[in-house]
Amino acid sequence: MFFVQFSGFPGSGKSTLSRQIAKRIEVVIIDHDIVKSSLLHSLEGTQIDAKLVEKISYNIDWSLIEFQLSQGNNVLFDSPCLYEEMIEKGTALAKKYNVKYKYVECYLDDMEVINLRLRNRKRMISQIKEIESLDSFKYTIENSKKPSNCKSLVVNTGQPIECYLQEVMNYINE
Repeated sequence: MFFVQFSGFPGSGKSTLSRQIAKRIEVVIIDHDIVKSSLLHSLEGTQIDAKLVEKISYNIDWSLIEFQLSQGNNVLFDSPCLYEEMIEKGTALAKKYNVKYKYVECYLDDMEVINLRLRNRKRMISQIKEIESLDSFKYTIENSKKPSNCKSLVVNTGQPIECYLQEVMNYINE
């Protein structure tokens, strides 16, 4: 049993990679964009603070993750990991349910490639259309939170997925 946190800038390939993994092994994917987009659709036309929407959607994510782990399911969490709290919650849940904790960062530092991916995907309401500034892009990829007490994996998602998919599978299964 395992719990995997996928992290990376929007458009870095987290969802593509998680779906490819789900085709190969039994795993429940909790996709933050699906949860947040659903919440935003429900609140359409309502004035609500963006930080509150973010907090509520992450609380829903963590509730779903905990439920799936309590049912004995492998779980993959597809979300940027920008806060230390994300690592703390992930490792605590893995410990609580006695499952392996894994962390995979989808790393792509090419703003042009990211923007191309962002423009060409079917965008959910919670997802960005494109990178607004080079400074915020660089800040985000340089400040992604990683666990300090266990091995993590960083994959270059600028390559074709076939170049790193097996490496991720091996890491998850070790």
